[in-house]
Order: sequence, then C-alpha cells, then structure tokens
Amino acid sequence: MTSNSASDHSLISTSLATPALRSDNWLNVLYLARNWAEASSKTDSIKKDLSAALTKLEEIDLFFAYPGTALLARLKQWLEEDDAKAFLRLAQRISTTIVSQKYHRDVSAWNLEELEDEPVNRLPQALTHIKNKPYFEVLSVVPHAQSRWQHIQEEARGVRRPEDEFIYQTVIVGNAPDALTAILINPDISAVVLYEGFAAHAANENPLLDVFNTVIDLSASDDEILTLRLAQAIKKIRPELDIYLLSDRNIEALAGKPECHFINRIFYQMEEPLELHLSILEGIRNRYKTPFFDNLKRYAQRPIATFHALPIARGKSVFTSNWISDMGEFYGPNLFLAESSATTGGLDSLLEPTGNIKEAQALAAKAFGADHSFFVTNGTSTSNKMVLQALLAPGDIVILDRNCHKSHHYGCVLAGAQPYYVEAFPLAQYSMYGAVPLRTIKTALLKLKAQGELDRVKMVDLTNCTFDGHVYDTRRVMEECLAIKPDLVFLWDEAWFGFAHWSPLLRQRTAMGAAAVLTESLKQPAALKAWEDQQKKLGNAPDDKTLLNTRLVPDPRAVRLRVYQTNSVHKSMSALRQGSIVLVRDVDFEHVEAQFHEAVFTHASTSPNLQIIASLDVARRQMQLEGYGLVSNAVQISLEIRKQVNSHPVISRYFKVLDSSEMIPSAYRPSGITCYNSHDISWDKAAEAIKEDEFMLDPTRMTLFCGHAGFDGTTFKNILADKFNIQLNKTSRNSVLLQSNINNTRSDIALLIRVLVEIALDLDNKITENANDYKKAFRLKVRELVEDLPELPDFSRFDDRYREKPKADTLHGDIRRAFYDAYKESECEYIPLDDPEIDKRLKSGPVLVSANFVIPYPPGFPIMVPGQVITQGIVDFMRKLDVKEIHGFNKNLGLKLLKRTAGKDKKK
Repeated sequence: MTSNSASDHSLISTSLATPALRSDNWLNVLYLARNWAEASSKTDSIKKDLSAALTKLEEIDLFFAYPGTALLARLKQWLEEDDAKAFLRLAQRISTTIVSQKYHRDVSAWNLEELEDEPVNRLPQALTHIKNKPYFEVLSVVPHAQSRWQHIQEEARGVRRPEDEFIYQTVIVGNAPDALTAILINPDISAVVLYEGFAAHAANENPLLDVFNTVIDLSASDDEILTLRLAQAIKKIRPELDIYLLSDRNIEALAGKPECHFINRIFYQMEEPLELHLSILEGIRNRYKTPFFDNLKRYAQRPIATFHALPIARGKSVFTSNWISDMGEFYGPNLFLAESSATTGGLDSLLEPTGNIKEAQALAAKAFGADHSFFVTNGTSTSNKMVLQALLAPGDIVILDRNCHKSHHYGCVLAGAQPYYVEAFPLAQYSMYGAVPLRTIKTALLKLKAQGELDRVKMVDLTNCTFDGHVYDTRRVMEECLAIKPDLVFLWDEAWFGFAHWSPLLRQRTAMGAAAVLTESLKQPAALKAWEDQQKKLGNAPDDKTLLNTRLVPDPRAVRLRVYQTNSVHKSMSALRQGSIVLVRDVDFEHVEAQFHEAVFTHASTSPNLQIIASLDVARRQMQLEGYGLVSNAVQISLEIRKQVNSHPVISRYFKVLDSSEMIPSAYRPSGITCYNSHDISWDKAAEAIKEDEFMLDPTRMTLFCGHAGFDGTTFKNILADKFNIQLNKTSRNSVLLQSNINNTRSDIALLIRVLVEIALDLDNKITENANDYKKAFRLKVRELVEDLPELPDFSRFDDRYREKPKADTLHGDIRRAFYDAYKESECEYIPLDDPEIDKRLKSGPVLVSANFVIPYPPGFPIMVPGQVITQGIVDFMRKLDVKEIHGFNKNLGLKLLKRTAGKDKKK
C-alpha cells in the first residue's frame, strides 16, 4: 500500500478511520461511473479517472474479502470493453453493498452480476447457507505464491458446515507489513492464521506503520522469531484478535515457550483443515457468548409462576390491564418475561455472583485487560464511591482533582478521607478547566512528604478523560508518583473513555492500558538500571525543585502497582443507562477484596435491574467483536465535523470546534500538534504526541464555541434540542460539547451541518436587516460571552478548625466533619449573595465557611465544599453566574455557612 492512498484525507484521519475512507472511494467510483454512463462525448478522460480510482481502491481492497477478485475482474472487464451501463450497474451494487455492509448478511452480494445473456455465476454451494449468520473475516499470512491464494480461500470454504454458528471469508497476504496493514484498516478481521515462512518485508513502504516502529520489531531472519514478533505486534495493536499458528517444525517444543502464551493454538502444517476451522469458530464463540444475557433469554422462555415481590414480572399485570396495557404494547413481552427478583432457577446474584454473572464479569475483565471487574447498575457515581469506600479509611489523604465529578467528593465524606485538592489548568476564555498538571500533583506529594504525612497518602484520584476531552499520560503520572511513594493507589475515573480500549492509539492512555505496559516494563532489567542511574544523578537528598524538574522513574523492586478504573459503559458503549463497571489491576487486591465486597454490599441495590446487567454483558461482546471498527468510525465522524465546521465559509463566521492549541496550553504539548485535521500531521508526529505530550484531546469530544454567535451554552443547547431535535448535555458559558460515539452516522454530520448553516444564515439576515440598535446589542452580547468572562475560582483552603496543622503548607482537611457539622441548624447561617454583609466579612472577618457543596451547571464541579473558606473570587464568580441550575444553593436563602462555633473542640 503506497502513501498516496490517503487521498485528500490527512494521514491521521486515514489511519483511524480507513473503513469510512474505503466507502468514500467506492462512492467516488460510482460518481465517475454515472458521469461515464451519461456522457455523450469526451469519455476518455472519465475512463482515465475511473482507472486511476480503481487502482487506488485495489491498494485498500486487497485487505478486504469483499468484493473479491471475481467481482473486481468483472468491473475491469466492463471498463476495458467500454460498457458504461454494465460498469455502472456493478459499481452501484458493489459500492452500496460496502456502505450498507450487505455482504455481512446476504450471500447474493457475492455473486457475479446477473446478465440477460449469460447464466448467473454463483458462489460454491458451501457459501449459500451464510445468510443471517454473524459474519467476520480471517487474515491468513502465507509464504505461498500469489497464484495459490485462491486455492487457500477455496480450501477454507470447503470445510464449512450448515451447522456452523458463524460465517467467515479469508483475506490473504504474503508478508508481515501487509498483515499489520490489514488488521489496521479492516475491522472485520477477527482472527489471524500465521503460516510460518511468510516474508518479513513488503514491496512498498507503508506510512501507516511508521507509528509502530518504536514498539514493533520485524527485523528477524529466523522464521520462528519473525512469526512470534508479528503475533506480538498484532496483539499490541488489536489484543482482541485470536491468533493461530501453522508450523512445520517441532510444534510441541514451540507450544511450551512462554512467548507463545497468547497464541490460541499451534497446528502442524499438514493437519486436517477442519480442526483449524473449528478452532477459529470456537475462538469467536468464546467472545460471542454472553453468559448472563444468554441465560436471561432462556429464563424468559420458560413457563414460570412468580410468588416473589415483583408483580411486573411475566407481564400479566400489564397485558391484562385496561389501563396500562399500552406500556406492554410499547415495550413488548420480552422485557417483562425477563424480569425477576429471584437469584435462583438459573439466575445469579449481583451482590455475590457464583454463576453466569461471575462468568460475565470475568469475560469483561479479560476484554478490558483487567484482573477483575464488577458490574454496577446504578451508575459510575456509585462505582466511584465503592472504590473510595473500599480503599480509604478515616484520616487517609487522597490527592483529588478539585474539578472531578461530585461522587468523588461525596466518596471522601463517606470514607472519612481527607481530600488534598489539586487544581487543573484553567481555560478562563471558555469558562472551563482542563486537567491537573503532573507538576501540581508532584508538588502536593512532596509537600506532604516534607510535612511528614506522606504515609497517610493512600490514593491519587483523577478524571481521565475530562468532560471536555483532556486525556492524561496515565503511565507517566503513575510512574512519577510511584517514584515518590511506591504503594500509591490510583483511581482513574474514565466514565467517558471506556471505548478507548478498542483504539490502538488511545488504549495506551487508558488506566488499564497503561497499567499493562507498566507491569511489563517494570519487569525488565532496564527499569532497575534507569532507577539506579537516576539515583546516581540525583544524589542522596535532592531538593524539591530538582525532583519537580526531573522525569522521575520508580524503583521497580519497591513498586506495588494498584490501579482501579471506573467506566460508564452506557456513555460510550451499547449499555442501558446507569450501566457501569469497575476494573481492577491491583497486586494487593487479595488484601482488600473483603472490604471491596463490603463496599459493594453498601452501595449496590439488592434488586438490581437485570436488563442493565444483560446490556453490560452484551456491550462487552459487541466491543470485542466489532469495537475496533465502531471506534474508528466514531473518530472519523468527529474529524469530519471538525473539518466541516471550521472550514465552512458561513458556519465558521459564528462557530468553531476548538482544536488542541486552544484547549491545551503549548507547555503541555511538546509535539507542537495543534489540530487533528492539519495536513502536516504525519504518523510519526501523531505517535510523538501520544507518547510525549502531557495531555491530548480525546478526538471524539468536540467543544463547539458559540460565543461569537451571541449564544451562551445553555441557550444554544436548548435551541438545538427544541427547534432541531439535536441533543447534547454539556455546556459552558460560551460553548457546547458535541460527542461522537459508536451510534453516530454520516447522516448525523449532514444534519448538524445543515442546522448550523441555517442558524448562521439567520444571524446574517438579522444583522443585515435590523437597525443599529440590534447590531449594537449583538456586539455587546458577543463581548460579554467572549471577553467579559469571570475568573474561574480555585480551591482556597479548609477552615482552620478542619485542619490538623493549620499553619502547615498543605491543603487537606476533614471534609466529613464539616459535612456533618452542617446537619445542625443551630450551627449554620444563611446570608444572601448580594447582602453587603458578605463584602464586609470578606474584608474584615470573620471568615465565611461553606456548609455544603455548591455545584453550578455549568461548570459542573463544586466551587465550594463543606468546610471551605469562601474567598472574594468565589463570591465574584457566583454573582456573575447566569445559570439556572446550581446544586446546593438556594437563591432565596443565600449562602449556607458554618458559624464560627461549628466544629469547635470536636474530635475526629
């Protein structure tokens, strides 16, 4: 595959979303074919363009089973024979079949086009039973001459049986680089068969593979080493794929090598092909099975009399009702047949699973690269509180992003842990915060160390990615923090980022992805040498400034890697609302497992929703079998939205999707990457950004700046919802957040662009047609939203009564005691926000101390927490807020404050 296959797409777009690129190129062929069929003259230039387009497509299509050599040969034949109408018919069938993926489910898509003057050339009979069976493709990497490839494909077809659960087609390549290209650009590939003896190099260099040069080594002269290195490379890129090896050497010895542990099965070259076929199907079956969902379907089919406390089960009270039967008609019978409050009769308990839920959780853990997983049916708010309660005790200190979800703050209250709030970098011009710089986190740890309290620090708790898309370098954060305290626990709230595991570029920045890489790297001799070299350089007592300016590496002998990740599966995968999961990779989990289960008992419902559990099971199945392609499509959707909005001559006058340079200060982007759609981004540059930049943007999250249109975020959100049926849920003072996900299509882009054009043209007309008073008011509104923005308030400090060492240069405090002090009305007071008493006390005291959490939406995080000293900046921000939703603040009563006497002389 040559570099010109990228067409007019940037290389990073091409790499992340080749399926969409392939569809676009086929539709371009269809467009040219129509022009050719309709042209009355000058057809030579059109035919030349068609020939070039087909040549470009062949560079990609050789990595896909469809349309295959027969259909492509027939298409070329019509081109050579100047049969424009026949060419158009076949081009239309192929292009629409690819876009609709009809070839996944209908055998007729593979047949040669039926012509009036010749019989239909159908596929072998062995293929005719594939209709309506799940479809996938198998990549075979072979040493054979290309003339034998068709024979290999026919041999694979010949072992198919009517009773097979799935159907697959074979894609064949002859060398390692082409194999990697195939798994990168073809999301249908679900299994790989490696025949020893394939070539190490391709005929042409492939820019798609440049990004993996630093982690993949295919320079091996020995066939066995090359085969294992390719297998390892495939697992690094797409770990969900099954790999099978065909060898003609001593396979018994080969199977015993530790480096072969991830190969599903090793076959002797001459063995019966049916065994390979059955093994491939078994591998897919293992991923396809959904233990809980499968059992729930069986349960719903059984005749059951219910004498438990769930009248809606089986639906009898619904379907026979004169008054609520419409609900039954709306949802259908299966929802009710699958309802139960029992944990017997084949069902299982979410609180103490021993059967199919336990198996489903084990499959989820494997899919996400974790050691353990726990399903949660009441959202990631609960998942976060479970982890915090299980791992923290009263008096423990947790380094906590002040801008994180409220569940983390409430988790500290429940556990009695003392939050040490660390601040994210501000983006005041957009009324939002980014993420917490590593230097800020290290500063907090070093201050606590100097204060003699490092032993109390149990956890670093951060949001990855943030609501607005800021993604940490998770590995570096963990490495440098572990260099200061080697037994820290990390909780990464990845509520919005669960899908990232199925992107080879984003996976390394997930908690589980980074933990897997870090686990392996700490085992290598180079890790100890790096630490020893650093110790020699730093000396015995380096000062804090030196430590802050050094890229710290931990002592691998001392590290206890303990990583927890929470995912809102419903936010980025096909799970029902409130479907969440806790993922665990903790070397000391056996020591905390009992208390973790106690936290589950505390927070999980004893009557969990079975449909949510089933959807978690099914979401895992989908992502393991097609997640790679779905995530690629979601990324492509976001890149196209960015491109269309920011380059449109009308839309761009009023709206802009903010790029990396606007969302991440340059100090945190040493790669210099400013925009995902920039044409000067190469694969090497993308790899450098992902590896070296402290923060990157999740490409699927797009901040649409609407300030220049005169809309605040909430107003614009309501316009999109009420007038145009476009829904979104996050706003700032002058922006809204667009999210692409595995549910979006190209049609969604078209709708969004049409709506933005309509709104922009309406603004044009109003500005042109109205008097100067309107124009002046519009300019003032824009200025208010773009320039006259309130400063974002940082966390101040806890009041001295909630600090053990009031004079210390540290920020942690007893939030739990402050929270419960506010339960006593006699120790609280209210002062209206605009009361001069506020200004008087800010100036001369006594201090104003918040009695509760105050969370405006937007920005959606607590600007006040219980026990926090209220500053002038916080009051100014509150007075400028024009949002309707502020949790913890009653405008009629004012600020709820703790009196000076509250909390005095109380023990922890």
